[in-house]
Amino acid sequence: MTIWPLLYKINAAILNPVIGLMFAIAFAYFFFGIFQFIGKTGSDEGREKGKKNIMYGVIGLFIMVAVYGIINLVLGTFGIPVPPNSGI
Repeated sequence: MTIWPLLYKINAAILNPVIGLMFAIAFAYFFFGIFQFIGKTGSDEGREKGKKNIMYGVIGLFIMVAVYGIINLVLGTFGIPVPPNSGI
């Protein structure tokens, strides 16, 4: 008996949905910043808040993509099999 089926189920049931949710939150925060930046054209303070939100959204997306790449690199380096349809 191996541990791979259990790890595949944990990956499919917990990790992939959490990663997808985090991508969605970072993407939504990015667009919130864009709308804030565009919507408050008369206020310098509002535009600065929008710029910060855009920056934080981009940083969040970058971190998520980087973590995703690091996971793939580690899996490939150690020859750990990736389950089909895992998204990795």
